[in-house]
Amino acid sequence: MDYKEAGVDIEAGRDFVNQISQDVQKTYRPGVLGGLGGFGGCFELPPGYQQPVLVSGTDGVGTKLKIAQELQRHDTVGIDLVAMCVNDILTSGAEPLFFLDYLATGKLQPSELAGVVKGIAEGCLQSGCALLGGETAEMPGFYQLGEYDLAGFCVGVVEKANLLDGSKIQIDDVAIALASSGVHSNGFSLVRKIIENGKLSWDYKPDILGGKTLGEELLTPTQIYVQSILAVLKQGIDIHGMAHITGGGLPENLPRCLNQGQSISVKLDSWEVPPIFQWLAQTGEISSEDMLETFNMGVGFVVIVPPSQVESALSLFESQQIAAYQIGKVTAGNGSLVLS
Repeated sequence: MDYKEAGVDIEAGRDFVNQISQDVQKTYRPGVLGGLGGFGGCFELPPGYQQPVLVSGTDGVGTKLKIAQELQRHDTVGIDLVAMCVNDILTSGAEPLFFLDYLATGKLQPSELAGVVKGIAEGCLQSGCALLGGETAEMPGFYQLGEYDLAGFCVGVVEKANLLDGSKIQIDDVAIALASSGVHSNGFSLVRKIIENGKLSWDYKPDILGGKTLGEELLTPTQIYVQSILAVLKQGIDIHGMAHITGGGLPENLPRCLNQGQSISVKLDSWEVPPIFQWLAQTGEISSEDMLETFNMGVGFVVIVPPSQVESALSLFESQQIAAYQIGKVTAGNGSLVLS
């Protein structure tokens, strides 16, 4: 008996590395030292920082992976993986520098998983960070045939004086919502339950989706906001705080960026809710409260700015091809989200 008979194919692993090498190298940016094949990835801090602060984040894609695996479409979930990490560290004002991934599967299928890494590389290109390395684990008996799981790790940098930790937010600052690209990567356990209970397939085309199948709509990758936010900052907009709207929706995530003694008031009719959320609520008979506490409802990211800069910020985001809405303001309070 040998390792291959036990379920681990070393040759397939080598083939996989060869297939992904070009996609990985496309993401390299100044600061990358060395290349694939080492035991660790090396990155040199960019010059010009007086007090650089490293900001790190880690996340996964969750049960959205089940849809990708059932539909045999693997080219978008890698973008989701990067987005969930880089959008998180962006809320601190950090520019993403490099990313690492962990991919685990029951049986290594090089061409299939190369598609996943291609998506990860695309996410890195969209966010301007290098895919510095990763780990692929073949674990026979742990995952069913055709199953895989993903996790990602990102590191960024910000000047200490520009670090966003809630201390800059003032009463009467204004919340600007940036539109999501859809469901993003949260709430998919509920999504899948709705589809299962309705005995529907991923090929089903609800009229409200304008010809898209459920699978196409739900596999739309998470919007990456890095380049748009960095561009707005370079134009002099004084962003006081940011929130990435992930699991728990607006009620859970928006208050996380506030200072002590503050709450935030949000008008529910101040942004456009994508049709997929209306369909999910109706088909699953889900209350408005549960929808808001599960999904992003069309708001993927929120920035907090001074009242004097609202119009300029909205205009700049529109120029970045991201729909932006003024949805509320900061008030005195106990850290809660007040909906009206």
